[in-house]
Amino acid sequence: MRFDRGAIARFGLTVQEVADTVAAAMGGRESGLLFEGDRRFDISVRVPDATRANLDEVLALPVLLPQAEGQARKSVPLSQVAQIRFTDGLNQITRENGKRRVVIQANLQGRDAGSFVAEAQEKVAKVKLPAGYYLEWGGQFQSLQAASDRLSIVVPLCFAVIFGLLYMALGGLGRAAAVFLAVPLGLAGGVFTLALTGIAFSVSAAVGFICLAGVAVLNGLVVMTAIRERLEAGRPLAEAIREGMADKMRAVVMTGFVPAIGFVPMALAHGTGAEVQKPLATTVIGGLIAATILTLLVLPAIAKVVLGAGERWAARRRATPAATSHEGEA
Repeated sequence: MRFDRGAIARFGLTVQEVADTVAAAMGGRESGLLFEGDRRFDISVRVPDATRANLDEVLALPVLLPQAEGQARKSVPLSQVAQIRFTDGLNQITRENGKRRVVIQANLQGRDAGSFVAEAQEKVAKVKLPAGYYLEWGGQFQSLQAASDRLSIVVPLCFAVIFGLLYMALGGLGRAAAVFLAVPLGLAGGVFTLALTGIAFSVSAAVGFICLAGVAVLNGLVVMTAIRERLEAGRPLAEAIREGMADKMRAVVMTGFVPAIGFVPMALAHGTGAEVQKPLATTVIGGLIAATILTLLVLPAIAKVVLGAGERWAARRRATPAATSHEGEA
């Protein structure tokens, strides 16, 4: 509604009087009390619903003019002092931290929140917002960002703890490094599986990578323990690696494939919670299969390179004092 201030002034009215007339007609005005025993009810009077729904009848509502002395009080229709039209407007004004806030929501289907927000931010960046306006991205994307920040601390810490435990269990930096170098190979299997299935990286997938790293380290630890036992028994490096792999191959296969089979129902789930289960299960299944195969094929080569380098370094270190002593005698 827009008031015609010139017309209102000509009729000797005020904007407040016109607004009160419209408010009383449309919203009602208390006119008394109704008593029923000990209970009482306010009585409000307003125009009928049919009148309030008809714009022409609303514009015909009478607005009382100031009463002149000795004359009957007159009125003018509302249409002469105001204009009314239907427009779309806000049905609710929300505030946060003392500032007005408008929420725009969207439900995603067939894509992840991270890529959607990245694309939306790129397009919104081309729009110049008025002064005082700013955008904040919330919902699942905000939760994803918070979880990613936590994982950026938790994942490196987990890998550091895993390497420390390997060092204590194997009693040597070279052996621990040989086992730990097999972990990225298993993680690569999880990455390729997510890429092949078209599943986006998420927090549940990150948890699957942590689980995958633990199983990959377990397989490597089993094999490296068998190799260490044979090295301590005086076997040559190549023979110790060959016999250790042959002895623990069945254990490695069982440790890798049995959990992968157990995650198959989660990977095939379609019900409630499947959006959380599928990335986790898919990552673990693909990663375990790759980690098992690579443990059997690649870990022996890594062990031979790392442990062989360690033996050569130890041999040179033992030979250096002997050569120095010989030169001193000469």
